Amino acid sequence: MSHIPGVEFRPLTIPASVDDTDAADFREFTRVRNLVYREMSGNDDDAKTPAELLPHYQSDVDEIRHAWAVVADGVFIGRAGVDIPLEEGSRTAYWLIELLASHHGRGIGSAAYELIEQTARTHGRTVLQSWAEHRDAPGPRLEAPTGFGSIPTDHAARFFLRHGYTLEQINRQSALDLTTADDTVAALFAEAMRAAQGYRIVQWLLPTPPEYVDGYAWMKSRMSTDAPNADLEVDEEVWDADRVARHDAKYIAAGQTVLVTAAVHEATGGLVAFNELVRGGDPDAASHQEDTLVLREHRGHRLGQLVKCAGLTRWRATEAPASPKVITYNAEENRPMLDINEAIGFVPVVYEGAWKKVLS
Repeated sequence: MSHIPGVEFRPLTIPASVDDTDAADFREFTRVRNLVYREMSGNDDDAKTPAELLPHYQSDVDEIRHAWAVVADGVFIGRAGVDIPLEEGSRTAYWLIELLASHHGRGIGSAAYELIEQTARTHGRTVLQSWAEHRDAPGPRLEAPTGFGSIPTDHAARFFLRHGYTLEQINRQSALDLTTADDTVAALFAEAMRAAQGYRIVQWLLPTPPEYVDGYAWMKSRMSTDAPNADLEVDEEVWDADRVARHDAKYIAAGQTVLVTAAVHEATGGLVAFNELVRGGDPDAASHQEDTLVLREHRGHRLGQLVKCAGLTRWRATEAPASPKVITYNAEENRPMLDINEAIGFVPVVYEGAWKKVLS
């Protein structure tokens, strides 16, 4: 419940299937989630069906996920959630509050935040972190402490500041028009192949083949330490074959197609760079580029360009030929990855602030 008349924070029931008798709340939760994203972006690029979203809410040994439907006078108007990572020694919690714009300004977000902070404290977490989209607007701005980028002091920024948060980093959302990118991707792919002497490409669709599990697990663990994180607190994740299997099973159960493109160092046989492309069940919808990483000791050989272009080439040819675009996120200070993306043809769409608070 909440202290606002008519407003309830209803713990989300996680059904075994979206067709179960207790799945009505989850289906409505998903519908309103998609509406909120449409209000923010003006498109459905981040929309998911209940069946696509559900596996990512099932119980997980790697994190505890608390989720609430925000209900006003019996009508779903948004959602709130807290994720508690279960890495050893973790102090962090990640959270979100998303409300339909027509319900902004009623104190609902602040009431939801009280619940979030209380929940984080219950789990002994002292570092709270969250991300929010900040569309460009005139007026005062906040500069990122990294020295890369700024955001308007908008509704979301004022909310974070009011609740004691500091802006730590700015991420760029970029999009690539797949219908016009083929020639550029082909040229850059050929260029990267010439530069990456001593490396070769391997690709697979989830589930990960046994021969690549250990290498993929190691690279996924390095995402938590080697990607630019500014002054955010990021737990070092421990990945093994079981965690890879759990990761893969979520995407497969959601009906999502995931293409992993990796670079093999021929002298050692180890996987040293990778890129992930993901799409849902709608072949005409936008695709998403998720993790991309080149292990530090193998940088400087255009492997980032290699795995991105190899992935896009197969994506267009066989896995998602009807998808109109690819969306990706990068830290604004991650100039090596942004250089590759910009050369391929990705253009900035919107910027996202990463916010942090240390509880006393």
